[in-house]
Amino acid sequence: MKKYGYIRVSAKDQKTDRQLIAMAEQEIPKENLFIDKQSGKDFNRPAYKRMLKKLKAGDKLYIKELDRLGRNYDEIIEQWRIITKEKCVDIVVLDMPVLDTGSYKDLIGNLICDLVLQILSFVSESEREKIRKRQEEGIKAAKRKGVRFGRPEKYLPDNFKNMYLQWQSGEITANELAQKCGMSKPTLFKRIGEKKLKQIQS
Repeated sequence: MKKYGYIRVSAKDQKTDRQLIAMAEQEIPKENLFIDKQSGKDFNRPAYKRMLKKLKAGDKLYIKELDRLGRNYDEIIEQWRIITKEKCVDIVVLDMPVLDTGSYKDLIGNLICDLVLQILSFVSESEREKIRKRQEEGIKAAKRKGVRFGRPEKYLPDNFKNMYLQWQSGEITANELAQKCGMSKPTLFKRIGEKKLKQIQS
């Protein structure tokens, strides 16, 4: 039986220290630790895939919290089934001792563990939906107050007319003109088109 640990954080700048300490307390060898630094919305993660290939029947997989495994209710249940049923590997969720499949080898024990997993996964996803809804409502409220999101609009500089004439006469290239205006070529020509349209309409 080999011990493995799976660690996940949502972004590259997030720390894994807390999860690493938890794995060290379980005396999991460093070579058996698999770390992903990306969203848990799906299981298309390089370290997770490598770990899944290494797991053999009788091994034990440790994770700090359930949402370190994933953040999607249906996919968590499916991966739990693959690991515990198909690969016959035990899973231990360190922050939730009841989710230790190695402690439940009879039918009732497995049923209890599966029920707890499904309930926790459902609650976890429900909380994320609430957070997402609150964020959407907050953005809508801010927009009604005139708050603008995204990159600020870039406008043509005051001396654009002179630079435009230089470009038309061939003194500078379109790339140089865009650079002088501090914007990309597509944005530059979009602003030029808008300026011409205003001149036509005025």
